[in-house]
Amino acid sequence: MYFCTMKTLYIVRHAKSSWKNPDLSDVERPILEKGKKRTRRVVDYLIDNEVKTDLIISSHAVRAMQTADILAHALKYDKEKILIDRSVYYGDSESIRKIFFDLPSDAKSLMIVGHNPTMTNFVNLFLDEKLEWLPTSAVMALRFKAGNWLNVLNTKPEILFYIYPTLLKQSVAK
Repeated sequence: MYFCTMKTLYIVRHAKSSWKNPDLSDVERPILEKGKKRTRRVVDYLIDNEVKTDLIISSHAVRAMQTADILAHALKYDKEKILIDRSVYYGDSESIRKIFFDLPSDAKSLMIVGHNPTMTNFVNLFLDEKLEWLPTSAVMALRFKAGNWLNVLNTKPEILFYIYPTLLKQSVAK
């Protein structure tokens, strides 16, 4: 009997960040209050749709870690278990692909919180219609028929949803 499990990947761009303090390095920039507010729209959508994740991996940049913390809290994921991976900040889509070599196969869902252009380039590896740019606080959810995370890299996904704050604001206004 053949048994195929599903893997779900949530690709997240960090919340809107502050450029207010020119003395801060790029990696030290925090998210803005406006970014937190916009991320709450995304969080509400995730909660309403009963999104859960088995693993969160974040860039080490302050804005990405703050975004990952907000998401972890909302999804009842232990913030202490967020994995910090510097390659999410410094790398490219190939660096993100390499993360999949070490993922536990029992994890059914993974959330990666990072930056553009890397997150846009990475998600575009899976899409026929390419995204121009992943907005801040955006989440692209992809489901794969794959028994392990390495197989995900060579599997055509089903797009579960693609959300971002402006889109959610527009849908509420309708």
